[in-house]
Amino acid sequence: MKKSVVRRVLKYIKPYKGLLALAILSAIISVSLTLYIPVLTGNAIDNIIDKGNVNFENVLQIIIYIAVSVAGVAIFQWTMTYFTNVISYKTVRDLRRDVFCKFNDVPLSYIDTHSHGDLISRVINDVDAVGDGLSQMFLQLFSGIVTILGTMVFMFIIDWRIALAVIILTPLSLFVAAFIGKMTHNRFARQQQLQGDISSYVEEYVGNQRIVKAFSYEDRAFENFEKYNQELYTVGFKAQFAGALANPSTRFVNAMVYAAVGIFGAITAIAGTLSVGQLSCFLTYANQYTKPFNEVTGVLTQLQTAIAAAGRVFDVLDAEDEPKDKPDSIKVENCKGNVKIENVNFSYVKDKPLITNFSLDVKSGSHIAIVGPTGCGKTTFINLLMRFYDTDSGKISVDGVDIKDMERDELRKLYGMVLQDSWLFCGTIMENLKYGNPNATDEEVIEAAKAAYAHSFIRRMPDGYDTMISEGGGNLSQGQKQLLCIARAMLSNPTMLILDEATSSIDTLTEIRVQKAFAKIMQGRTSFVVAHRLSTIKESDVILVMRDGNIIEHGTHDELLAKGGFYKKLYESQFAK
Repeated sequence: MKKSVVRRVLKYIKPYKGLLALAILSAIISVSLTLYIPVLTGNAIDNIIDKGNVNFENVLQIIIYIAVSVAGVAIFQWTMTYFTNVISYKTVRDLRRDVFCKFNDVPLSYIDTHSHGDLISRVINDVDAVGDGLSQMFLQLFSGIVTILGTMVFMFIIDWRIALAVIILTPLSLFVAAFIGKMTHNRFARQQQLQGDISSYVEEYVGNQRIVKAFSYEDRAFENFEKYNQELYTVGFKAQFAGALANPSTRFVNAMVYAAVGIFGAITAIAGTLSVGQLSCFLTYANQYTKPFNEVTGVLTQLQTAIAAAGRVFDVLDAEDEPKDKPDSIKVENCKGNVKIENVNFSYVKDKPLITNFSLDVKSGSHIAIVGPTGCGKTTFINLLMRFYDTDSGKISVDGVDIKDMERDELRKLYGMVLQDSWLFCGTIMENLKYGNPNATDEEVIEAAKAAYAHSFIRRMPDGYDTMISEGGGNLSQGQKQLLCIARAMLSNPTMLILDEATSSIDTLTEIRVQKAFAKIMQGRTSFVVAHRLSTIKESDVILVMRDGNIIEHGTHDELLAKGGFYKKLYESQFAK
């Protein structure tokens, strides 16, 4: 699992191999200069033979070389850091873009069945964690590999026996780090998952603070949050504690190696095989050789977090896409709005059928109302018309063309839709109204707003149509938001209309006006109206009464009342004297 995640992250780095080469070159030059400094230091020591017997000319020249080398190290460390950061940020940008685009490719059922807060956390928190891990990995990896190879070469040149001892003993620290890393991976994965759960919970309660306060749920909300928070604290503490063991453990092993090199080197120097300057140089190299191992284990916690986060991101990217449109998709030209539904069956869960053997023939220009108790399948029926979900069996056709043979985008352009949940994005009123018809002129937008009875309140806004709407339309009333959504649907000038409780948040007087506007816009257009308030659908050509996913009655308002069936009970429950 970890190997496959790392391989996939590396594929995202592949397009930036040019920058990678520059970073590696900078690392080679920087480390080479760093390794050259101990040689110079050793030579300087050997030029200080005894008190009063110092070769100042050579020492001064060596000091100049050391100063130039230090300046070179600083410059090339900066360029290495710059290139690695560019690679990391571009990789994270590409990864975040792919995850966001994936949300457009997955079926709506995936979004409906996953916590929105958790999905948001994967796009933001988890991708950021991957970026932090990449930055650390690059910085330690490039300089670390070059340092290890370079010090090996220099140590073998000075004394191959001591160098061999260092190389044999040092990997003990890697075994320690690998053992700790394997032990902590599951804890870091659980930590990332809990962060997603908390993001979801906070997003849910921040977005519904009115309901929380209305029901005095603050204390219980805090108690539930504290459960998540405490579990994250416990798991996070254990993960960080276990991860933090890696660095001191490897440092202890490397310190023992350094001590062994010091003792062995001192004995060799006494025997006359090494000079004092060479011993000093060797000890520096032994320390630098072990340093990359220490640094890698020092950021092991961050790397483990990054791998766990990348796994969560790739879980989204691996989700099954919505089935592609057929390559020979049919486009309905000059759509008239004849909709035919034949023996449709559908269920969200296989074992729990919702709509069974549903059939309906809607002629062009008809005004179809759909009523029934909550959960009977009214909104599901709309989802099937728009192909937000595909039928399990049966057929839905528009002007004789099976909607599965049409491109989804082309099908959805035929409909104008106003939902009970009014959605507006952060932008001006003008931008929100043009959302469904970007090519509309300002005059057309104003006409649509007037038709939806939204023009009057828009004029009273501080900047009129250029007034900024906060996220979700927080600076507007629910009724105002719904009027804007109605105007937006009118502006798209669709062939067919879907109104799902479109006037549920509007006062009675405005509702009467909007119903007149709807009557005007619905002239000559096939319209599907989902309604709970039966007073709004009296004039419909056909009223479909649904119950348990089936049409149990259909007819005009007067015909259904005369039948004395379920519709009459619904009507009397609202208007009984």
